[in-house]
Amino acid sequence: MFQNILVALDDTPMAQAVFTKAVALAKAMNARLMLLHVLSVENEGSPGWPRRMGDAQDPLKTSQPPVFFSVYDEINWEAHRQQWQQFEKESLEKFQAYSEQAIAMGIATEFTQIPGNPGRTIQKMAQTWKADLIVMGSRGRTGLSELVLGSVSNYVMHHAPCSVLIVHA
Repeated sequence: MFQNILVALDDTPMAQAVFTKAVALAKAMNARLMLLHVLSVENEGSPGWPRRMGDAQDPLKTSQPPVFFSVYDEINWEAHRQQWQQFEKESLEKFQAYSEQAIAMGIATEFTQIPGNPGRTIQKMAQTWKADLIVMGSRGRTGLSELVLGSVSNYVMHHAPCSVLIVHA
């Protein structure tokens, strides 16, 4: 039934449950997996937007964006670039480990990590890779938090070119 399963993983506790469900499906259907991690400033633990120099907080330890920038603000771009590279490297290592686990179980598995908007990137990858199914988690945002922060799973469900399985905690 499903031959190509796209697995959208993020840096939340749900990632393990999503991975476990996808592996079980892939084994049962002899399907291939594409593990996808989208690098985004929205990710927990991401460096976020660059901070202005002179902020009271240490620019290397904060992920809160400033309310606005003026043309006179000095932004510590080099520190931000280094933070982002470290975040990208750590994420790559973490999510490649999932790929290695699936391969060790005999499942044909690929892994990719792409920067971008999570919802749109998942939807585009599903199209490009010709996924039959997308497996992803849900943070359970509702009401105002969903309106303000958005819902990746909601976006994917409404824009995906294939079926979507949402794994809940």
